[in-house]
Amino acid sequence: MRPAECRALRSTRLKRFQVRGRWDTPGAKEPRAARNLIMTSSRPKRAPAYVDRRRRRHTRYRSEFRITVNHLLGNQYQKIEGHCRDLSEAGIGILLAAELNVSEVTGLSFSPPGSSNPWEVRAVVRYRRGYHYGFEFLSLTSEQQQWLKNYVTTLEPMD
Repeated sequence: MRPAECRALRSTRLKRFQVRGRWDTPGAKEPRAARNLIMTSSRPKRAPAYVDRRRRRHTRYRSEFRITVNHLLGNQYQKIEGHCRDLSEAGIGILLAAELNVSEVTGLSFSPPGSSNPWEVRAVVRYRRGYHYGFEFLSLTSEQQQWLKNYVTTLEPMD
């Protein structure tokens, strides 16, 4: 709406209040309720379809193992020891006693249970609440992706 239309609409609302006798003394200030009136629609609008924003693309699974996070701090890399809490096909949840920012790229070093080779993976911080961080994998090889897909089916789902 343009400002002129808003003023016209407001004056129409004020006249309705004055006619109904809500306040009729000249110069009296309009009540707060009159200033914030909302016009009702002539036809009821349909409510938007419910969208579950908490739904995940990949199911998380409980998993526990040690993990090392390589984080660039200033001009040098810092190694931080952490503990994996959950795992999915696309990422990992880690308990970490450090200060990382969302969208920082880090290196993860870990040996998943049942895997003979240690993994070196690049990941980005997508979530943080306290000391719990959510990382999204960036550089999984096709073999690692396939191994992870098979491995998580043996674990207990979290959600």
